[in-house]
Amino acid sequence: MGHYRVLLDTGNFAFAGTDNQVQLWLVGQHAEAKLGLWLRPAGGQMEDFEVDLKEDLGPLLFVKLQKIHLLLKDAWFCNHITVWVSEKNMEEEEEILFPCYRWVQGDGIICLPVATAWMMGKDVQHLFQKHREEELEERRRLYRWATSIKGIPLSVDATSEKDLPLDMRFHEEKKIDFNGAVTAGLMEMTLKRVGTLLSSWNSLEDFDQIFWGHKSTLARRVRKSWKDDDFFGYQFLNGANPTMLRRSTSLPTRLVIPPGAEELQIQLERKLQEGCLFEADFSLLDGIQPNLIQGERQYLAAPLVMFKMEPDGKLLPMAIQLQPPCSGSPVPPLFLPSDPSLTWLLAKAWVKNSDFQLHELQAHLLKTHLVAEVFAVATMRCLSGMHPIFKLLVPHFRYTMEINTRARTSLISEGGFFDQVMNTGGGGHLDVLCRATACLTYRSLCPRDDLADRGLLGIPSALYANDSLRLWEIISRYVQGIVHLHYSGDKVVQSDLELQAWCREITEIGLCGAQAQGFPASFQSRADLCHFLTMCIFTCSAQHSAINQGQEDWYAWVPNAPGTMRQPPPTTKDVTLGMVMATLPNVYQASLHMAVVWLLSRIQPNRVLLGYHKEEYFSGPEPKAILCHFQEDLYTLEREIMARNEGLDLPYEYLQPSRIENSITI
Repeated sequence: MGHYRVLLDTGNFAFAGTDNQVQLWLVGQHAEAKLGLWLRPAGGQMEDFEVDLKEDLGPLLFVKLQKIHLLLKDAWFCNHITVWVSEKNMEEEEEILFPCYRWVQGDGIICLPVATAWMMGKDVQHLFQKHREEELEERRRLYRWATSIKGIPLSVDATSEKDLPLDMRFHEEKKIDFNGAVTAGLMEMTLKRVGTLLSSWNSLEDFDQIFWGHKSTLARRVRKSWKDDDFFGYQFLNGANPTMLRRSTSLPTRLVIPPGAEELQIQLERKLQEGCLFEADFSLLDGIQPNLIQGERQYLAAPLVMFKMEPDGKLLPMAIQLQPPCSGSPVPPLFLPSDPSLTWLLAKAWVKNSDFQLHELQAHLLKTHLVAEVFAVATMRCLSGMHPIFKLLVPHFRYTMEINTRARTSLISEGGFFDQVMNTGGGGHLDVLCRATACLTYRSLCPRDDLADRGLLGIPSALYANDSLRLWEIISRYVQGIVHLHYSGDKVVQSDLELQAWCREITEIGLCGAQAQGFPASFQSRADLCHFLTMCIFTCSAQHSAINQGQEDWYAWVPNAPGTMRQPPPTTKDVTLGMVMATLPNVYQASLHMAVVWLLSRIQPNRVLLGYHKEEYFSGPEPKAILCHFQEDLYTLEREIMARNEGLDLPYEYLQPSRIENSITI
C-alpha cells in the first residue's frame, strides 16, 4: 500500500497537447495498478494528481500509458512523467522519473521505463529484457537504412521529410521558421534580380548592386578586404573551411616549377627547411565533370596553393598552380603575387571556388551532416532507451534527420541548388562526395589527430585549431564522467552487446565497411568508447558550428567564394577585367548563391546550445553533477574566448559555446 503523486509534463510548443484522453498504469516489480483517471493533456501544462493504492507494487519499473481517441486522432508530445512515492516505512518521498520526450500516436499501450540507465549485463533479473527487445524491434522497423547515393554513407530511408518518424520531424515552430526563411531568401533573390539592371557584370563593383539585405558585419569586412593576400591566407586558418591547410613536409610532387622561376624554388625550399611552408591541395576535384547550367558549360579547376607563415602568424600565398600537370601538355603557369593584379586576383578566385566546393561537399555535408546521420540512425536501431549511451547521445540528434532529408531533396538532388548554381553540379558533386567518402578517416574527425596529421598544432594564429582542441577536451571530460559512472571497467564495455552492435552498425553498415579507414568495429576499453563518443558529440555540435556558421560571413560577397566559374582557368598571365567578369557567376547565380548561404548559416531562433538540452534522460544526482561541470567548463571557455577576441582585429567566434548548437539543425 502506498501514496503516489503523479505529474504529467507535456511539451511546450504548438500542437504538443491532445484532445484525446490518456489512461495511466503504474507497474512495479510485484504488481501493476490501473489509475482510475482520464487525462486530457494540454500543451505546455502539467497534470498533477495523487492516488492511494492498496496493492504492494514494489519498486516502480514502468509507467504505462494509453491515448484513447474520441473524435480526432491527434498526437501528443509527452516530455516525462514523474512519480513521488511515499509508504509507511519510508521517511521521505522517493522521486522517480520516467522520460518520454516523444510523440504518442495511435491508441496502443506505451511503456516508459524508469530513467535509471540499465545495460543488458546489469539487468540480472531480466526485468526489462522484453521491453528492450520489443522497443528495438519497433525502432528497426521505423528507422531503416537506405542507399541514397552509392559510394557515400547510408542514410535514413525517407524520400521526403514526411516519410520520417514523427519524433525526428521539425516541431511546428521550427517548420514555420524554416519555411519562412526559405520564402524570405527567395523573395530577396528575386528582388535582386529584378532590381539589377545589368544583364552581365562590367566591373567587380557591380556586385554591390546585390550586396544588400542579409549580410553580417564580417561579410562587410570581407567586401572591403577580400583582395588582400593576408586576408586570403587567413581564411585557410580561421575562415569557413579551415580543413584544407596542411604544413608541407616536402615540396608537392604535383608542383611544377617553370623554367626561369629558380628563385621561387629556392624560397620554397628555404621555407620548407624553416618549417613554415604550408599547402592547400584541391586535387580531389581533378577530372570531375563540370556542370551545364541553362545550356552553358561551366568550368572546374584543381588548384594547389603554397603558403608561407610569417613570424607574426600571418599566412601569405606564395604560388598558385590551377591544374595538375599532364604528360605531353605544356607546363601549367604558376601564378605569383608579383603577377599583374588582375591575373593574381583571378587565380585566387579559382582557388576560392574550389575551396567552396570542397567545403560544402566534404567538410560540411559529408563530415558533419551525413556522418552525424549515421550515428543517429544506428543509435535508434541498436540502443534501447534505457541504455546510458542512448541517453547521452540522443539530445545531439535533434532535427538532424529532417534537415538532411531536406538537403537530399533540394540541395544535392536533380535540379537542386548544386545543379542550378555550382560548377560541380549536374552529377559532378556526387562524384566529389564519393571521392571524399573514400578519403574519410576516423582520425580526420578527431581534432587532435587531424591537426597533428596536418601539422597545425601549436600555431597561435590558428584560432579554429586551438578552440577545437579546448572543446574536445571539455566534451571528453563530460563523456568520461558519464561512461565511468556506468561502466566499472573495460570488461563491462566488452560484454555490452547493445553497445558492440551499435559500433558495428556504424562502421560496417552505415559507413559501408570503414574499418580500413580506422573506424572501430568494436570497443575493447572504456578509453576506446570515450574517444568514439567524444568524436560523435564533437561532430554533431562543435565541428558543425565551425564549418557551418561562416558561410554568410565569408561567402555573401560572391567574388570571395564564387560558386561557379563560367570560363576556363587562364593558361597565360594575360588577364583582362573582361575575362574576370565573364568568369565569375552571373546575376542569377550570384543572387541565388547569396540567398542559400544565408539560409544555411543563419542563427536558429529556436536553437538549443551545447550542454543545455532540457530533456532529462538520466536520473540521480551523479549525472546531473557531471552535466553541471560540463556547463561550467563551457562557460569558462566562453569567457576566455571573449577575452581573447577583444584584442583581435578579426575575432574568431564560431567555437564560442554560446554559438554552438547541441545538434545539427540547419
